[in-house]
Amino acid sequence: MSKLVEVMVTGVSPEVKARIEAFKKIRQQEEEARKRLSIVRHKIAVISGKGGVGKSFVSTSIALTLAKKGYKVGLLDSDLHGPSIPKLLGLQGQKMSAGPPGIFPVDGPLGLKVVSIDFMLPSENVPVIWRGPLKTGAIRQLLSMVMWGPLDFLVIDLPPGTGDEPLSIVQLIKDLDGTVIVTSPSDLARVVVKKAVAFAKQLKVPIIGIIENMSYLKCPRCGEVIRVFGQGAGKKICEEMDVEFLGEIPIDPRISECTTRGKHFLECYPESDVARAVDTIAEKIVSKIKEMKE
Repeated sequence: MSKLVEVMVTGVSPEVKARIEAFKKIRQQEEEARKRLSIVRHKIAVISGKGGVGKSFVSTSIALTLAKKGYKVGLLDSDLHGPSIPKLLGLQGQKMSAGPPGIFPVDGPLGLKVVSIDFMLPSENVPVIWRGPLKTGAIRQLLSMVMWGPLDFLVIDLPPGTGDEPLSIVQLIKDLDGTVIVTSPSDLARVVVKKAVAFAKQLKVPIIGIIENMSYLKCPRCGEVIRVFGQGAGKKICEEMDVEFLGEIPIDPRISECTTRGKHFLECYPESDVARAVDTIAEKIVSKIKEMKE
């Protein structure tokens, strides 16, 4: 490949030479990313299609639950404009270290390996104001430099929608085991999240299943289940688009309280209804991946 490039650059303009070198660099980064991720057994992307459904909470919950079960787990926050994983895990203010081998993730709860652009910003108030090509380049460079080490699972938290970041992740990580899609119970979410299902199908990414977050609120006194945001959007999407339903996660007002204290909710309340629901969902994800691999 290098000899071919040398032949190509002979007698061409500086602008063309620069483009060829840029192309070479991109291919080198893609190859390096492939090598670094080759020792990660399973890679799961978590997508929503719509903001405000609690996707990052679901991503962190799945990652922590898998780690609690004894798996080696990494968590990649690929939301460049609104990274929230560090806040949810109580890791704000920490920085990733770098050395000759590459960039090392931040150590999170239960041995979780965490990577986020938030760890690279001077403060939480600094915005990332980038257009599409810059975002794609940043994700590619990050994947080519992070030293994950051997992992059983890499959970990738994608930003809402079906734009640059989700598309870049899907194109760069060609051996994704599948995607988990998060919705809330509202009919509005159902309409938008169906686009995320269509996105995965169009790009031929296996769909592990759909999770309905914030499904209901259980009264702490009488146990009555209250469907605050409506009922059944997750199951409706599954029926309409032939996708597996992984389960419901209830609302718990204490989630915000734990985040304020710098702890993840599952650390604070490991015996809660939320924790039990996520545990069941995590078991289904593991089982589904094994089934898809057979």
